[in-house]
Amino acid sequence: MNKTSSGTRLPAAKRRETTVQAVIDLAAAQNPAEITTSDIAEKMKITQGALFRHFATKDAIWQAVVEWVTRRLLSRVDEAARTAASPLEALEVVFMAHIESHGQHAGVPRIIFGELQRAEDSPAKRAVREFMGQYVGKLQAFIEQGKAGGEIGPDVNAKAAATLFVGMIQGLVV
Repeated sequence: MNKTSSGTRLPAAKRRETTVQAVIDLAAAQNPAEITTSDIAEKMKITQGALFRHFATKDAIWQAVVEWVTRRLLSRVDEAARTAASPLEALEVVFMAHIESHGQHAGVPRIIFGELQRAEDSPAKRAVREFMGQYVGKLQAFIEQGKAGGEIGPDVNAKAAATLFVGMIQGLVV
């Protein structure tokens, strides 16, 4: 365990979560590609050595951030599926939850877009692509359910509609 600036020790899982939050906060204020491990450690008021006790590399930090985003957003999609009265209502709840999430964590879209724009492949970029595939797949399922129930026209291309749904959110965020 590591000590905080107040001298108390944090469990490893909590330190990892704190690191993810620090990266998201930093990304809200600056270009994620320019965030250094020094910036992250400074934001957390720890040393770089303490940071690297929990993450082997900077790429591992970014991957942890993307995994956090994936868990959070896909959990919201699953919650919408459980609570919505219809597939269209589920899509509305997911849309609003996604927008609200980006409002609360403004650095997240910058991180996602930044990873997708990286020229080289990285664990985080692969994780973003996997997340997007899962997300679009869940949206497609809502659309197919809506088609089956007569809420959505039978000729609607579910994959194209799900991709457009994500694109609308991206457009609003940008």
